Amino acid sequence: MHLAEQGSGMTDWTEQRMAARGWFESLRDAICAEFTAIEREAGSDAEFDYAAWNRTEDDGSHGGGGVRGLIKGKVFEKAGVNVSTVEGRFSEEFAKSINGAAQDPRFFATGISLVAHMANPHVPAVHMNTRFLVTTKAWFGGGADLNPPLPYAEDTDDFHARMQVACDAHDSSYHAKFKAWADDYFFIPHRGVHRGVGGIFYDHLECTDQTTFDANFAFTQDVGRAFLDIFPALVRRRMGQEFTPAEKHQQLVWRGRYAEFNLIHDRGTLFGLKTGGNIDAILMSLPPEAVWD
Repeated sequence: MHLAEQGSGMTDWTEQRMAARGWFESLRDAICAEFTAIEREAGSDAEFDYAAWNRTEDDGSHGGGGVRGLIKGKVFEKAGVNVSTVEGRFSEEFAKSINGAAQDPRFFATGISLVAHMANPHVPAVHMNTRFLVTTKAWFGGGADLNPPLPYAEDTDDFHARMQVACDAHDSSYHAKFKAWADDYFFIPHRGVHRGVGGIFYDHLECTDQTTFDANFAFTQDVGRAFLDIFPALVRRRMGQEFTPAEKHQQLVWRGRYAEFNLIHDRGTLFGLKTGGNIDAILMSLPPEAVWD
């Protein structure tokens, strides 16, 4: 492990950065393969379209980049699965809001971000994101939350139960804490409603040495595996149900609220825009169609 002296600026976690990046990219591959398999089961030949993008710092130096993955099919009306690995310097103002960046604006960030908007309103939409960031501190964050236009208690319970299994394998306090954090975070203040039925949200799981990195990385990997286990099962459970025009309209109304949250309150959207990320990749979270009545 290569660590710079504390206090001399951004800590160099080279091996850990590459390990995290490799995991996020492999998780992307597994999720995209599963989503594509579901499309095949529905009789669709839809495929993911992958678009690589690069980021340039203000001084013209290379600042990393990523790959936006997008599928539009019979089951997944629009699903984006993105990976990115970027580095550079935060603006002086934005650095003040980032853990460990006020002292030194240099940063490294790698992660996966996923949003799926479904064709059938009985199938819940979903969001999942996990990431590893390095400033003068290093930490993992992320989570997953379910966003059904037409909630089913069975689906909600199964989603929460699977996330609890992932949490309990690492710390018995995690699920209650991270579920409450999700309920607090995924809330639309101007509407006075939650954007979905919740899940888990965590941030600043700090890594101070190899032992804490390994523990927090293992937890983050289990969150990704839990998502890959439970969400496709929920899709297969509901994707064949018939729906009415009124139910489709309810989905479009709900999508409008989802868009409001992502444009006004979502930290990931703000981070991407403030760090010069790819606009199409950042805004892939927006639904393909929505209404405001």
